Amino acid sequence: MAGNEGSMFGTLDILMLSGMAGVALYWFVFRKKKEEEVASFKPLKVAPAMDRSESFDPSFISKMKKMGRNVVVFYGSQTGTAEEFAGRLAKDASRYGMKGMVADPEEYSMEDLTKLPDIENALAIFCMATYGEGDPTDNSQEFYDWLQEGSEDLTGLKFAVFGLGNKTYEHYNAMGKYVDKRLEELGAERIYEQGLGDDDANIEEDFITWKDKFWPAVCENFGITSIGEDISMRQYSLQTHDDIPSEKLFTGEPARLGSTRTQKPPFEAKNPFLASITVNRELHKKGDRSCMHIEFDITGSRIRYDAGDHIAVYPTNNSELVDRFGQRLNADLGQVFSLNNVDEDASKRHPFPCPTTYRTALLHYLDITSCPRTNVLKELSDYTEDAKDKAFLASMAQATPEGKELYTDWIINHHRTLLHVLEDLPSVNPPIDHVCELLPRLQARYYSISSSPKINATTVAITAVLIEYTTKTGRHQQGVATSWLKLKRPTDDLQPKVPVFVRKSQFRLPFKPSIPVIMIGPGTGLAPFRGFIQDRQCQRKDGKPVGETVLFFGCRHEDEDFIYEDELKAFLEDGTLTQLHTAFSRDQPEKIYVQHLLRQQKDEVWRLLELGGHIYVCGDARHMAHDVDEVLHDIVIEHGNMTREKASDYLKKMRSRGRYSCDVWS
Repeated sequence: MAGNEGSMFGTLDILMLSGMAGVALYWFVFRKKKEEEVASFKPLKVAPAMDRSESFDPSFISKMKKMGRNVVVFYGSQTGTAEEFAGRLAKDASRYGMKGMVADPEEYSMEDLTKLPDIENALAIFCMATYGEGDPTDNSQEFYDWLQEGSEDLTGLKFAVFGLGNKTYEHYNAMGKYVDKRLEELGAERIYEQGLGDDDANIEEDFITWKDKFWPAVCENFGITSIGEDISMRQYSLQTHDDIPSEKLFTGEPARLGSTRTQKPPFEAKNPFLASITVNRELHKKGDRSCMHIEFDITGSRIRYDAGDHIAVYPTNNSELVDRFGQRLNADLGQVFSLNNVDEDASKRHPFPCPTTYRTALLHYLDITSCPRTNVLKELSDYTEDAKDKAFLASMAQATPEGKELYTDWIINHHRTLLHVLEDLPSVNPPIDHVCELLPRLQARYYSISSSPKINATTVAITAVLIEYTTKTGRHQQGVATSWLKLKRPTDDLQPKVPVFVRKSQFRLPFKPSIPVIMIGPGTGLAPFRGFIQDRQCQRKDGKPVGETVLFFGCRHEDEDFIYEDELKAFLEDGTLTQLHTAFSRDQPEKIYVQHLLRQQKDEVWRLLELGGHIYVCGDARHMAHDVDEVLHDIVIEHGNMTREKASDYLKKMRSRGRYSCDVWS
């Protein structure tokens, strides 16, 4: 006994030490091994090598000093327009003895703004688009966060802002306004008032009107004068290739060469996934309009999505239009070429992936169906033989009231594309390489996802109306993406593949399924709500308490374009949908829309709001969403016994708390 009492370790001690040793062994050996395994996995970073020089420097200050630049134009762009405007402003600088460069804020250290005053006569210009419900664009998100969190002293920085937005949205030009206000708060000096471009009207006119007054303000501030006329200068030089192997040619990849041949995750905007189309069926029962239900198979992509997210599709232009371009310009579309930036220090080496063929560029990389900007018309005038045509094009490029009116009427109102201009003015004969330089990039098209991953995590559905119309010149126009997708019909032997990626959204069901929801979505605005309803159905089947689920849907005719009719009635029958209110606008003499039904159900709407319910609106921003908002104001005023001002505050609080969400378009 005495010997046992005197021993250093007892049985319990030994067991405890053995356990601790085992934990230590796990931690230092097995845990470390797991950490090494995790660390060894490197996600694919798709750097667009064709756009960026190998010696890329994240400091725009050092680049400006090296290149002798004193004007930097930053852009926040989702569709390419802000980037295009930034390029035009940088080019304009040379007319005033200044040298400009374009910069993507995502690629540079924006903290360097504090050092910009070190450069003589330095100026920073910001072309900032607003995305969604007042959000920054993807490439300006980090800059926005820096402005919000930072407290840097920007004293001495001279700046100007041009915002790009759409007045049909509640948060019109929110990003541009914020950048303008925040830079001033940090001590920067605004040298000219902020410009606001409205894409719902004529954003080109807004831009040229603003910049026509902006540059004189720059001259006055810096004590400089214009050094000459607006001389056209090529940004890219042509290089043709005759002996490049086919595997070295870009064939439609957005960024990485061969990415469509060797698919590697993660998949995003610069590295889309080739998804198979497994379903492509017509939703309209009759009539001359078309609405498609399309399902993409994303098996093996590791792409995750939630109901309410968006899927982006990279479309291909109509091959007949491309052939017409080649014929009109007398060009060999099979010629392999590159467009190389004449500025060897520029971060963007090519306007689109090069080398490639003219056919590939016109099919996959260039927007050939939009209306040309005024600067493009000015460039075309230099290639015009007929003096009358030359003067006509030049006049539309002028920032005069007459020039703006002529441009709006002949180009915008008649929806003339660049091809139409070339066809209507036969004396205009630009080289095809310059046309490729002038055309904007073809952008991905975004669609609200109309399915739920709770039903099938490897299937993404969209609901898309075929866009087609006849212009005032009698030309038949079709939507680039929808007309292309219309032809992508799967068979037993073939499932067409389409490049896609998913973009996350804030358009989400409440975290608690028990919270009631009101969904308002006429036409294809129903798309995300189909996913929402599928979510709620799965939650009910899992035994979760699900709140009331109310849908307001509208279309023209019940027997023609009541999409997903059978599904909605089945959801109503099994209790997933608590209420279904339908408005068929043209089935009676007086048109009835969803906003009218909402007003009829005002008591029920208020009851659900008082229960903490969420409201979701999807569809047309210009009319429907605005009218719905007006009805909601009236309901809150009447049932909440509030003034108009207090009702607005009530709805603003709902928005800020995620209880009133919109996914709208114009």
